[in-house]
Amino acid sequence: MKSPDIIIYTDGSSRGNPGPGGWGVIVATKQFVIELGAGDSHTTNNRMELSAAIESLSYVRNLGGEYAIDMHVDSQYVINGITKWVAEWERNGWMSSKKEEVLNRDLWELLANVVADLQMSGCKISWNYTPGHAGIAGNDRADIIATMFADKEDPKLFTGARSEYEVNLVPHAGDPKLLAAKKAKSPEEKARQKVKAYSYLSLVNGKLEKHSTWAECEKRVKGVRGTKFKKSVSAEDEKAIMRAWGV
Repeated sequence: MKSPDIIIYTDGSSRGNPGPGGWGVIVATKQFVIELGAGDSHTTNNRMELSAAIESLSYVRNLGGEYAIDMHVDSQYVINGITKWVAEWERNGWMSSKKEEVLNRDLWELLANVVADLQMSGCKISWNYTPGHAGIAGNDRADIIATMFADKEDPKLFTGARSEYEVNLVPHAGDPKLLAAKKAKSPEEKARQKVKAYSYLSLVNGKLEKHSTWAECEKRVKGVRGTKFKKSVSAEDEKAIMRAWGV
């Protein structure tokens, strides 16, 4: 299989949703690597994830040429949006299936435009989900850049020959132990399952809904790819889940 001409890792971070945020990017050709990033004083995690994708692909567009681009993104929101939802949003005048204006429309339009420009120039973009905090070096480095900018620190960004770059950019599935730990239920999570639900939350196509019963929540998410759903056990817990989801 032919290796990609360009490998990109992106990540976004925010300290609160909304709150101070940052995005981080690694763009690697076969010859060189450049790290990019920036911060925002008041933003959300989803906006930073989108900004990372926009800025990385805009950089490639400015290079000119025809490339096979491998995008490695740890945001299902970004991947599902650009590969599944954007075309329908555009056809519907940027209204969601619930007849509400699409959140972060300004950034979705920028991302759709840069993707279209690259495709028209002959580039092929492969969107790959990369789990965060799973021992994948490229994602870990992008996360460091993003969080440093979110914390208003000044990371030293690399620009130079790929042979001199110390981060391993070879894509892989992640560390099995870290992945297992992410999936394993902590004692707190097991105890949480026994607590009576305050509400059930679902996130479909970027739209949040609250449900009083699991049956209502299940009906909305069953058979739909790229959704999120979770039980909350208090009003504070409900707000925490929504912040974690970037809504």
